[in-house]
Amino acid sequence: MNTSAKLSLRNQLITIFSVMFLASCSSLESLKFWDNDEIDLDEPRPLSTITNKFEAKRNWEIKFNGENSLGNFIPAFSGDNLFASDSSGNIKSISASSGKVNWDIETNFLSSGIAAGFGILIVSDLDGNVIAIDQKDGSELWSVNVKGEVLAPAAIDAKFIIVKTGSGDLMALDKITGEIKWSYRSKLPTLTIRGSSSPVIFENQIYATFDNGRLGVFQIDSGFPVWDGAISYVSGASELENIIDADSNPVIDSGLVFTTNYQGNLNIFDIAQKRSVWTAEASSFHSPVVLRGMMAVVESDSSIKSFSMKTFEESWSIDDYSNRLLSNPISFNGYMVVGDLEGFIHIIDPLNGKTISRKKISKKPIKSLISRSENFYVIDQGFSLYSISI
Repeated sequence: MNTSAKLSLRNQLITIFSVMFLASCSSLESLKFWDNDEIDLDEPRPLSTITNKFEAKRNWEIKFNGENSLGNFIPAFSGDNLFASDSSGNIKSISASSGKVNWDIETNFLSSGIAAGFGILIVSDLDGNVIAIDQKDGSELWSVNVKGEVLAPAAIDAKFIIVKTGSGDLMALDKITGEIKWSYRSKLPTLTIRGSSSPVIFENQIYATFDNGRLGVFQIDSGFPVWDGAISYVSGASELENIIDADSNPVIDSGLVFTTNYQGNLNIFDIAQKRSVWTAEASSFHSPVVLRGMMAVVESDSSIKSFSMKTFEESWSIDDYSNRLLSNPISFNGYMVVGDLEGFIHIIDPLNGKTISRKKISKKPIKSLISRSENFYVIDQGFSLYSISI
């Protein structure tokens, strides 16, 4: 091979690996193309001193293995049982109230967390296999390959398992056999962020967001597209500026669908009208939270905005947690709760944005929160799972 050909091949390989690297990052803020101490990167904002209105109590902790970098290993519930997993394939059935482990199994390396419903669990491995597991004893029921990584938990119906792959395919699998009943392929942009959202089943229809910044609604039996809409449109001058991935689950409340995307919008769609009825500029990897007549969104820079559900006007915005890599927000006991990169949870009054309580839960970053009944649950970057009550 001559020198010119070698240089051409090298340049092609550099281009290919650069695109692969960009697509594998969970946040563009994490990209660093330089090593220069003189460049002043944005530092996490120091926490202000507060007086706790009440104390958060840590009820129990269970440790898993691995690195929860994407924060997509979220537990699932069925009755009093909680089901959780880590990327190494360890799956546990746990009593949500006591933390006692009912059973514990090992399977393949996993690409996302667990879905639970109708007596089964659904997990997905790195080879694109979707695996059904019996909730009672952890035995495998079936496995099917969907030819793509599933990077977010599935949705489970009485008849179907709905999964969405990182390559943009939405699929319905037979709940009993795992047979693929239908599939829909969305159009992927040139560059995407590594991550995905879970589909949501509501009144026999599937609501799913895609990396092209759109919401799609499909008939669950056939996969027929019912309607769709843009969360936002590309408007940048480069491929990086045109990344508008919707990696947050749609939230359905009072006949409305709340959606967000990266470098895009907080967008509300009316189900009856089948169209967008309100939008505000926002950039977020997380689903908005709706509570006490308010809706709030955690943006990609960890600022928080809140809007009135009556007027849709902005009620408050705070930058108290700028660059603290906040987790998804949850609603718990009428408050909004978020976690941060230093292992703190912050309890915020949704009416005014004031932080009323704070507690350090872990030495590692908090990646995900989920609320359930009298407790909420915290998952950190090292896959430790905590039960918290107030």
